[in-house]
Amino acid sequence: MPSRLYTVVVDSRDPHQLARFWAAALDYRVVYEAEDEVVVARDEDTYPGMIFVPVPESKVVKNRLHLDLNPDDRDAEVERLVGLGATRADVGQGPEVTWVVLRDPEGNEFCVLRPREGGV
Repeated sequence: MPSRLYTVVVDSRDPHQLARFWAAALDYRVVYEAEDEVVVARDEDTYPGMIFVPVPESKVVKNRLHLDLNPDDRDAEVERLVGLGATRADVGQGPEVTWVVLRDPEGNEFCVLRPREGGV
């Protein structure tokens, strides 16, 4: 039997703050919180979730892995995420792409895609 994705672990300078950003961005909630980790997920029984853990250093270079979000309205979602604390990012994507690259409050890049039918 193949493995299933359980969680995505995110290193963070402030796991509590970054977890709350992503919980709001994804309409998730904090399902577990301790001094050394914060878990966000749709609920306690639905995975994958995201775990935020503390690290002493700040992010330095472009992510090797990033999340793609698939909203119903890309432009409205970009504005909502910027309102939550995201910033626009130029990673060399060029003007012809159909997605928008943003950075979360700690600088992790992620993409907001144009709407895709069926979530694909």
